[in-house]
Amino acid sequence: MPDLDIREIHLLRGPNIWANYPVLEAWVDLGSLKDASSEEIPGFNERLKSWLPGMIEHRCSVGERGGFFQRLDRGTYPAHILEHVTLELQTLAGHPLGFGKARETCIEGLYKVIARYLDEVVVQECLRTARELLLAAYTGGTFDVAAAVTRLQDVVDRNALGPSTKAIVDAAKERGIPWRRLQEGRSLIQLGQGAKQRRIWTAETDRTGAIAEYIAQDKDLTRTFLRQSGVPVPEGRIVSSPEDAWEAAEDIGIPVVVKPTDANHGRGVFIDLNTREQVIEAYPQALKEGTGVMVERFIPGVDHRLLVVGSSLIAASRGDPAIVIGDGKGTIIELIEDQLNSDPRRGELETCPWDKIDTVKWDPVILTDLQNQGYQPDSVPHDGERVLVARFANWAIDITDDVHPSVREHVIIAAKAAGLDICGVDVVCEDISQPLEKQGGAIVEINASPGLLMHLKPAVGKVRPVGEAIIDMLFPAGDDGRIPVIGITGTHGKTTTTKLLAHLLHATGKFLGVCHSDGLQFGTRHAVSKQGDRIFGAQGVLLHPWTELAICETSAESIILEGIGYDRCQIGVVLNVGTEHLGLGYLDTLEQMTKVKRCVVDVVLPGGTAVLNADDAHVASMAEYCKGSVMFFSRDAANSILTAHQEQGGRAVFVQQDAIHLAEGENERRLCPLRDVSLPLTGHFAFHIENVLAAVGAAWAQGVSDAAIAAGLRSFE
Repeated sequence: MPDLDIREIHLLRGPNIWANYPVLEAWVDLGSLKDASSEEIPGFNERLKSWLPGMIEHRCSVGERGGFFQRLDRGTYPAHILEHVTLELQTLAGHPLGFGKARETCIEGLYKVIARYLDEVVVQECLRTARELLLAAYTGGTFDVAAAVTRLQDVVDRNALGPSTKAIVDAAKERGIPWRRLQEGRSLIQLGQGAKQRRIWTAETDRTGAIAEYIAQDKDLTRTFLRQSGVPVPEGRIVSSPEDAWEAAEDIGIPVVVKPTDANHGRGVFIDLNTREQVIEAYPQALKEGTGVMVERFIPGVDHRLLVVGSSLIAASRGDPAIVIGDGKGTIIELIEDQLNSDPRRGELETCPWDKIDTVKWDPVILTDLQNQGYQPDSVPHDGERVLVARFANWAIDITDDVHPSVREHVIIAAKAAGLDICGVDVVCEDISQPLEKQGGAIVEINASPGLLMHLKPAVGKVRPVGEAIIDMLFPAGDDGRIPVIGITGTHGKTTTTKLLAHLLHATGKFLGVCHSDGLQFGTRHAVSKQGDRIFGAQGVLLHPWTELAICETSAESIILEGIGYDRCQIGVVLNVGTEHLGLGYLDTLEQMTKVKRCVVDVVLPGGTAVLNADDAHVASMAEYCKGSVMFFSRDAANSILTAHQEQGGRAVFVQQDAIHLAEGENERRLCPLRDVSLPLTGHFAFHIENVLAAVGAAWAQGVSDAAIAAGLRSFE
C-alpha cells in the first residue's frame, strides 16, 4: 500500500458535519508514515517551510501567525500537514481559503482530511499535488513548487468561475441569495430557488433574449435601430466586394473603418483607412471574421466602453492604445516584449485586465496599423520614437464619473433599442464629459454578454459594483430569491413524515416540490428515483421552475457523503437518532450521528423553526444550536423538556388524553383526537405517532390553520 494513499474523495457540496459551506473530505491511508512526526524527520520541516513560506500565515490551533510552523517544530502528523499544504496550494493558485481539518477514524492509519474549496476540480488537483509534495519532502527529494503552482493556476483558469461570474455570485451571497453552479467548468449559475430562481451565464441572464443578441450581432441592423432612435452613429453601409468598399469610402468620405458585419471584441476592425489600397486590403481580412463587411465613417477620438445594466449606466472605461518607444536598438517585437508584455497586468489568465500582444501569430489589424505607420514587426524605431502597436489593448481606465448626462442617456437608449438587459456600449469621442453631438462623437457598437473585468479591476480609477448592479436588477430590494424549504431527517419515519406533511401543506395552495426515498413529487406528478432523499432530490425540487414550497427528506447518507442539497431551510425537522447508520463514513458513535442529524438544525434561518422530538435526548439537545425558534413534540404532555419549553413561552405539539394538542406558552388547544388520524397508530405502528406530531408541528410552523391540519390528518392515504 503506498504512503498517503487517497482512498476516497467526497465532495460535500452543501452543509455538512464540518461546515455550512462546501468542503472536500478525503479518506487518506498514511501507510508507513502513520507514526511519522514532523520534528523527527531530518530536514523535513526545513524543506516544507522553504517550499511553502506562505504557510507562516496559517494560524492553526495555536491561533496566531506562524501557528502551523510552531506545530511543525513541536511535531505533527502527515494528515494534518496534508490539510495545510492543500489549503496553501489553493491560495497560491488564486483561491485563498483558511478552513481545514484532519481527523482520525476508527481504522488505524486512516484519516479524514477536510479542506474548504471554491471549485471542485481545483481542490482535488491541489490535494493530489499536496500529496506529491509531501512525499518528496518526507523522502528528501526535490519538488518544483513554481511549476506546480503554474499548473494549478491553469486549472483554475480552465475550471473555476471567471472574475465576471464570481463578482455576480459574490454579490448574490452578500444579499443572502442562494446559488448553485449548474454545469462544472461552465459559468451557468442558478440564483435563487424554485419559482423565484433566475439564471446567469457570465454577463447574460435568463432574460437576455435571442432577438436582442441577434440585433447586437448584426452591426448594420444595430446602426439602423440606433439612428432611428435618435442616437448618434457613424454613416456607413454594407459592401459586397473590395471595389464596392472603396466606392462606399469615397461616398462617405475618408478616413473610414472597414469591419465585419457580425463579429465582436474588435476582431477584424480596421480603422482610420485613408487610401484605396488600405481599404482593398482590409476587406478580405474583415470578411474572415464575419459573414459580411461594412464600411463606416471613421470617428476620431478615444474608445470608451460603457456598461448598461437594466436602465442604468453602471460603469465606464476608457481604452488607451498600446504604444512602444524606440531605443534605436530593439525591434518592435523586442520592444513589445520588454515594454508591454512584461507588464504583470497582461496575461492569459482571466484575472489579468489586459491581454498579452501575440508576437508570433500577429493580429492582422495590428499588422495593418504598423504598416500604415511605415513599420514591420522587425523594424527598429529610432531612439524616442513612439509607435502605435494596438488601438484597443489598454482597456481598464475608469471614467464613470466623467460621463456627460446626455451620453448616459444615449447609451441607455442604445441598450433598450436592442432589447439587452446587460449591454456594453462602445463610444468614440474626444471628451466623454461633453455631448457627442458637439464633438462629432458616436456610438459605434453594442455588445451582448460584455466583459466586466475592466470595471472590476481597472488599471486606473475606482472599482465599480457591477456584480451588485446585476443582482439588484434580477432581485429587487427585499427579495432574496428564497422559497420556504422544509428539511426532514432522522433514523426512522422520514419518508412517511415527508409524505404526510406534503399532504397537509396542500392547504397552502402553493405548488409543492417534494423529495423522499421513494422519489420526487412536483404538484400531483410523481417521479420514481432512488436518489430522492439525497442531494440529487433536493437540488431537483429547487431547480423546478414551479416549486413554491420545498419539502426535502434528508438522509444520513446524503449528509455524510454529499452534504445537504439546500444551504438554509425555513423549517428543520428531526425525528430521532438511532444506531442503524453507524459505521457509515467511519462514524461509529451516537454522538457523531447526532451531529450528522443536527446539520438540518444548523441551517435553520434566523426567522425559521426547528421541530424537535423532546422524547429523544439526542434530538432535544440540538435546540441550543438553532438560530431560529424551537418547537418540541412529544407523546407525553408531562415531558420535562416540553413543559420547561412551554414555561418559557415556546411552542409544543403533544398527545394528551388520546388527542393531539397544540400549545404556545400557557395557551393550549386541542387539535383533534388520535382516532381521526388515518394512519395506524397502535401496536406495531405506534411509531407513527412521532411522524404525525412532527408533520403537525411543521405544518403549524408553516402557518397552516388548525382546521386544515385536522382535515389533512383525516384524509391522508
